[in-house]
Amino acid sequence: MKETNQKSILRCRLSDLRLPSDLKKLTLSQCRELCAEIRRILIDTVSENGGHLSSNLGTVELTMAIHRVFNSPKDKIIWDVGHQSYTHKLLTGRYKKFPSIRKEGGISGFPKPSESVHDSFISGHSSNSISAACGIARGMKLRGNDDNYAVVVIGDGAFTGGMAYEGLNNAGKSNDNIIIILNDNEMSISKNVGAVAKYLSQIRSRPEYLDTKRSVEKILNKTPIVGEPLIKAIVASKSALKSVLYHSTMFEDLGFVYLGPIDGHNLAELDKTLRAAKKLKHPVVVHVNTVKGKGYLPAEKNPGAFHGVSNLDVLKKNPEYVSDDSFSAVFGQELTKIAKYDKRICAVTAAMKYGTGLQYFSKNHPARFFDVGIAEQHAITFSAGLAKTGFLPVTAVYSSFLQRAYDQVLHDAAIGNEHIVIGIDRAGLVGEDGETHQGIFDVAFMTTIPNVTLYSPSCYEELSLCLTTALLDTDGVVGVRYPRGNDKSEYDKENLNTTYTYEENGADTLVVTYGRIYNNAVKAKNITDEFDLLKLTKIFPIDDEAARIASKYKKVIFFEEGIRNGGIAEHLLAKLKGFTGEYHIVAIDGFVKQASVESQLDSAGLSAEKMAEFIRSVNNGKA
Repeated sequence: MKETNQKSILRCRLSDLRLPSDLKKLTLSQCRELCAEIRRILIDTVSENGGHLSSNLGTVELTMAIHRVFNSPKDKIIWDVGHQSYTHKLLTGRYKKFPSIRKEGGISGFPKPSESVHDSFISGHSSNSISAACGIARGMKLRGNDDNYAVVVIGDGAFTGGMAYEGLNNAGKSNDNIIIILNDNEMSISKNVGAVAKYLSQIRSRPEYLDTKRSVEKILNKTPIVGEPLIKAIVASKSALKSVLYHSTMFEDLGFVYLGPIDGHNLAELDKTLRAAKKLKHPVVVHVNTVKGKGYLPAEKNPGAFHGVSNLDVLKKNPEYVSDDSFSAVFGQELTKIAKYDKRICAVTAAMKYGTGLQYFSKNHPARFFDVGIAEQHAITFSAGLAKTGFLPVTAVYSSFLQRAYDQVLHDAAIGNEHIVIGIDRAGLVGEDGETHQGIFDVAFMTTIPNVTLYSPSCYEELSLCLTTALLDTDGVVGVRYPRGNDKSEYDKENLNTTYTYEENGADTLVVTYGRIYNNAVKAKNITDEFDLLKLTKIFPIDDEAARIASKYKKVIFFEEGIRNGGIAEHLLAKLKGFTGEYHIVAIDGFVKQASVESQLDSAGLSAEKMAEFIRSVNNGKA
């Protein structure tokens, strides 16, 4: 080793290391020093950029241990959800770029293979990691890479998602080099609920597991691994020892070797256990207990509040889950009010009580509030079951997470014309979370399903109107979609309704739009008053009279904060039978990278200035 490198390692600062390779040369004491530095960087950076704080603070030592034991990128590390991968980014050559995380042109807040060879799989939603690892591990084996591993890091919250069990069922019987690290902090975003959380809690509380783990470690440490027969013998002896003490774990019943639970902040214990798992050459579950928010007391005391935060003063300010001045909060408050007078109304969330504003409902109507964990598919079918018995279920879910429940909306709710209401939160562009979280696809996929009605309010007052109409005056599956953040509308609210509003000035050009960008269209009129304006509130099915209005114009321009293919703009065009004028669509094409919402809207041509510019170009025959 060169002298300069020795000095770098002795100083033990991230900036002096070749990462991740130098981690293997450090002492545990030096690694602990690095962990302290990493936590300072996480707190400073998230306070500046916003992002996921408590989850990343909880996985610092675990990430350090993974990179000391395994050899990324030859070994593939798959992060479930991926919001807890900030330390991974710091340890894989992105230290200098880290201040740009979640910023436009910077690094992503989630694993992204196009960003680094160390990010082995795209990640933004939960419970898919084990399935991905099955494919990766088998692919490596088919290519003859028998000494490489697929290493999954999945939280106990993600274990409430059904796809995790589809993956477990196949991984356990595979005999491939799959190591599943169950990061158990008793949290997803909200406190974990259900039988899985209870089961893991029972495992954590059994002292026999700790005794068994230590016995297995002694066997593994004293026995050289020299072939398949001996591996099988070790696995068998471990199983036999456990069966004497108590029934085996679910993981062992599925074919895994189970190691744990262990302290996820103890580097020595992590190092020893991961090396043991690596030697087995068999599917392994390593159960790790961590503290969400570790090292930052406000986040430790209130990890849910610090799960995902905007930029904040971490020393003085305690962030809220959702501001009272937000579409999510208004939705939750209005639903709570309506439910006071209609006892049929129930509220359902998939581990997002605070994120979707349903904390008000859960406090006031606890018997009719249901948190089903990270299980959007179950949430929709559960709601359809409630509807079948005469209740009015409302499922609040982020637009990007509703994608996971398409089949349930279609098969379990729409075919039977069950009356359920879906609060589609974070609809449209969401900003810094990037491609995996943009709510730009819900309109396109929901409008392929019969018996679906969609409302897209543009302000708080319209949101209240639409929710009441969706519950009491609309049949079948009803979606009420609204954006992230607060209401910035500045227009006259006197003639609001749940169908459409029309402003006619005798122009030859009609601008059609919906949702929050209607406010930008109103602003565009202050820049150029060369168009009439039609705002759709019930966006699907499109109102016949709204279509008739559009059909009489020479030029129609549709601005849509959603994906172009399958959007409402295309639906309106299909409805304009006999229309011979010009029809222009300004909408989103492709996936949208992280940036501020304002920048994303401008890039898509949906800011007031860009709208006015495009309208002028159409009217001047230059579009």
